[in-house]
Amino acid sequence: MGHANDLTERIDRHNAGRAAQWTVCRLPVKLVHKEDVETEDQAIKRERQIKRWSRAKKNALIAGDMNVLKKLSKRKTK
Repeated sequence: MGHANDLTERIDRHNAGRAAQWTVCRLPVKLVHKEDVETEDQAIKRERQIKRWSRAKKNALIAGDMNVLKKLSKRKTK
């Protein structure tokens, strides 16, 4: 997860081991999802939103399965 102006450069830096320690231990990294936004603030807000999601919800986003994503997004009522 993260935001960048130059996506290729960011991925290359990660794979060269010149980025966050978390990714250095999990090489190689590969891009599985990207979104274009207008501002850096919007990118950070979206990144924080996705980081709070469950793995199932993230996998649905990566797969582009909007039906599953919507189902997982519904609030559970008691």
